[in-house]
Amino acid sequence: MNRQGPGRLRKLRGWPLTFLLAGLTGLSIAPFYWLLISITRKDTEIFDWPPHLLPGGGLGENLHRLDQRIGLLRVLGNSLLVAGIQTAGALVVALLAGYAFAKFRFRGRTLLFALLLSTLVVPEQVMLVPLFKMMMSFGLLDSYQAIILPGLCVPFAVFLMRQSLSSLPDELLDAARVDGAGEFRVLWSVVVPVMRPVLAALSIFLFLGSWNQFVWPLIALRSPDMHTLPVALATLYGNQATTDYGAILSGTALSTLPLMVLFLVLQRQFISGLLAGATKG
Repeated sequence: MNRQGPGRLRKLRGWPLTFLLAGLTGLSIAPFYWLLISITRKDTEIFDWPPHLLPGGGLGENLHRLDQRIGLLRVLGNSLLVAGIQTAGALVVALLAGYAFAKFRFRGRTLLFALLLSTLVVPEQVMLVPLFKMMMSFGLLDSYQAIILPGLCVPFAVFLMRQSLSSLPDELLDAARVDGAGEFRVLWSVVVPVMRPVLAALSIFLFLGSWNQFVWPLIALRSPDMHTLPVALATLYGNQATTDYGAILSGTALSTLPLMVLFLVLQRQFISGLLAGATKG
């Protein structure tokens, strides 16, 4: 009995923390649950009080109005195209640049890396006017290239890859070179498999940033046919006498689906990449 007493006491002491964490989890999930319920309700029912806790029958009508006003499939395709190409390109650039900074010795390497890191403290808004003039001089405004090209070099991604590759033993690379492998073969056959968890985690962050970018596409894209989903959803505000919250919330919910699918597909590698970064000494 004496041995069981301290164990029961420790369990009882853990209940307040459990209830606190459960309450915080409920608070974080509640807005997303309200969003899912609201997209199934008619526009006049969304802000009823007390709020509806069960789905309604207005999902089809909300999606139909959303498609009529912004061309849902077109803007989804634009967003997927831009985010997919930009994420893949940024991963390639980060891998190559990080590999060069981590494993090659050349004059000015430290200075170049310091200049790269210094761009992290520059606000994105400061670069909008120079970037607009640059794209205008190249004749790339109102095109996919205008919003894809600026996102191909992400300083944080290069920094993360450089730090991860710095812990890769040089002996492993030297062994591949002794076997006759060239640098690109070493990169593809040795570095990429080892860095797969880091690349998976980085791809989620890059895709999230590209998918949600709003300010620069709003400035660079003039034709509605080129709009990405965040820009198209912004056009729903103020175009009519009343705001169509049903359509807006439906588009907002749809914008989260690709991110959730990507995370579910890469969650194992994502967690492995985070744990690997956390345990490196």
